[in-house]
Amino acid sequence: MKVLELEPGYVKMMMPLQPNINHVGTMYAGALFTLAELPGGAIFLSTFDASQFYPLIKGMEIKFLKPAATDITVEVRLSLEDAAKIQKKANELGKADYDWDCELKDANGQVVAVSSNRYQLRRMNPAGA
Repeated sequence: MKVLELEPGYVKMMMPLQPNINHVGTMYAGALFTLAELPGGAIFLSTFDASQFYPLIKGMEIKFLKPAATDITVEVRLSLEDAAKIQKKANELGKADYDWDCELKDANGQVVAVSSNRYQLRRMNPAGA
């Protein structure tokens, strides 16, 4: 996996077809799942205060739409306004849930898989812990 672009609230990542080929010559489903899940950590590191918070993945569903026969990319955006609200809530309550959907695209821009990701931002050492 390779990070192509990373800035606060945005990440673009790529999973190469090689060495992730399965027994039928397309990308292994686990590699696609990983590509859909990893933006959660990248967005966390570029957007939230890692000295005060940490992320957890609460759940994820993925739907495979077409065979992935090229390198695959994913882009995720989280507005800085939404990120500030999430962080504020986590600071106040000790945790805050948030989610997004991903489209995994092949080199031709065709969507090969979609996922729904649910995360939680947690404050380190919340009051009463």
